[in-house]
Amino acid sequence: MTRRTPPVLAPNETETRPNHAPATHPALPTAKVGILLANLGTPDNYDYWSMRRYLGEFLSDRRVIDYSPWLWQPLLQLVILSKRPFSSGEAYKSIWNHDKGESPLMTITKDQTAAIADDLKAQYGDKVLVDFCMRYGNPSTKSKVREMVEAGCRKILFFPLYPHYAGATSATANDQFFRAMMEEKWQPTARVVDPYYQHPMYIEALAQSVERAYAAAEKKPDILVCSYHGVPKRYLLEGDPYHCQCQKTTRLLKERLGWDDSQITTTFQSKFGPEEWLKPYTVEEVARLAEEDGKTNIAVIAPAFSADCIETLEEINEEIKESFEEAGGEDFTYIPCLNDDPAHVAALTQVIRENLGGWID
Repeated sequence: MTRRTPPVLAPNETETRPNHAPATHPALPTAKVGILLANLGTPDNYDYWSMRRYLGEFLSDRRVIDYSPWLWQPLLQLVILSKRPFSSGEAYKSIWNHDKGESPLMTITKDQTAAIADDLKAQYGDKVLVDFCMRYGNPSTKSKVREMVEAGCRKILFFPLYPHYAGATSATANDQFFRAMMEEKWQPTARVVDPYYQHPMYIEALAQSVERAYAAAEKKPDILVCSYHGVPKRYLLEGDPYHCQCQKTTRLLKERLGWDDSQITTTFQSKFGPEEWLKPYTVEEVARLAEEDGKTNIAVIAPAFSADCIETLEEINEEIKESFEEAGGEDFTYIPCLNDDPAHVAALTQVIRENLGGWID
């Protein structure tokens, strides 16, 4: 039987014994509520083996690639993971936060967590413990659930940082959370936060970011491209609500900005593999806008990402921008993700407060 070490308490935490327990009963940390934020993940570094470990975990997830393992795993292990870590490593190197030795996603997620923790602790004090985990890579979901249980969290609110639900994002994060919970002898009560793609404060934060970018532009963009991460079209036909939720976010953003349909459009990026994905593909649509519609001045925003990452900083701001310029496009404005913008932090904090109802005063 594995012996677990006693929890390490922060200086402002206390231990108590259950009522009517004998003096010999071990002291327990004061009960609190854990808020565990979760994002996709990041490699520990951009070298070959770090990239191979990360990509191997990510691309072995049946929620992400649901082909038969008998067909997929030989291709993945013998072909894809022999080559792709090199190209992916170069892409990560181009956006890496070299000062902190981590990816931008890691830096931003830490900043988001710290800001949310400050807001919640100002209201709830030591009744809450706020932390983050990654679905792939470090810090793992399992390690953070264990830390929260050891710190006395008898309730955990699990918050996947994806505005829109998709099986390949929200669902796999939830899967991993409940796998971690399965290993706990004394399981905390758990809640999972719903997608917040239509929350008024999220839409407001998006709108403000667009307004700031347009105000700073020398020339007003002809159109705003809302580029969402793609999924196979088959997933939509099998019942995944992601496509519909993305379309609704674009519509709500358009209404908040007071625009008509000609000023905004929805596209999908990051296609992988041979089958058809949600369309239109961003990389093709930005070229079409320049070539066929004469829209040579565009702005691109990525509402499905809560933090800038490889898909935004490298794919949008480099590959997709290049496709636009090669088709005759002139001015390309990338509007950063909401990251730790105060309006975004306020929106995420409000979503958390709403989901804590009945758990904490």
